[in-house]
Amino acid sequence: MAWNSFPLEIIYQIFGWIAFFSWSISFYPQVILNYRRKSVVGLNFDFVVLNLTKHSTYLIYNATLYFSSVVQRQYRDKYGRDEMIPVAANDVAFSIHAVLLTAFTLFQIFIYERGIQKVSKISFTLVIAAWGIAAVCVFIALPSHSWLWLITVFNTIQVTMTVIKYIPQAFMNFYRKSTEGFSIGNILLDFLGGVTNYGQMATQSIDQGSWVNFYGNIGKTLLSLVSIFFDLLFMVQHYVLYRNKPIHRSSKLDEANDEALLKSSDLATSDLP
Repeated sequence: MAWNSFPLEIIYQIFGWIAFFSWSISFYPQVILNYRRKSVVGLNFDFVVLNLTKHSTYLIYNATLYFSSVVQRQYRDKYGRDEMIPVAANDVAFSIHAVLLTAFTLFQIFIYERGIQKVSKISFTLVIAAWGIAAVCVFIALPSHSWLWLITVFNTIQVTMTVIKYIPQAFMNFYRKSTEGFSIGNILLDFLGGVTNYGQMATQSIDQGSWVNFYGNIGKTLLSLVSIFFDLLFMVQHYVLYRNKPIHRSSKLDEANDEALLKSSDLATSDLP
């Protein structure tokens, strides 16, 4: 399906690549902060582990829908022959980069000072359950070649992980009453990416006179909205609630507080649906 307006197509591409560069660069402030401090204290490990599953499943969805003519045909059979595929080249490029950088951040967790923090059993369970569900769905889709349905499952997993992944970090900031060790640069760039990503989808809908791409790619829609919500929350925590409140760890009392934090964090996470 061709664009009806060349200016809108240009705006769409501009929004898309701004989102790509913003989201892609957003990984680096945390990586650089970890490197400079030689420490990952303050970065929630559950956030990183859940984020890796989120971006991995999102990559599978984006790459399959963008490159597979079979899946594209199934998409148009479901949503209309004239509908544009709601995944752009920048979406695929971002997903590849996101998986690589998140995996590198996880590597930093293994090599840098991390205090007594560890990945919670709840996060391990969620990750194993997500990939287990995906594996079962692959076997279900094989006989009927329901590939669009299958990648929709991966998209649903990434949406779920997007909703969940921010919560451990938000609770950790709350209990520590500090955002030290968690890069605000990451959040500011993530916020810009979410806004421009949403603008890209809106531009396509205006040009086509249809809002199918919002509910035809509900994962991308929710990705933007959820990211924007939590980014705003982290901004409030950093610039308003816990401004100029660094954490200094030099006593056994600090370690005891950390242990209490971990227990409280696990308890809070266990309340998640």
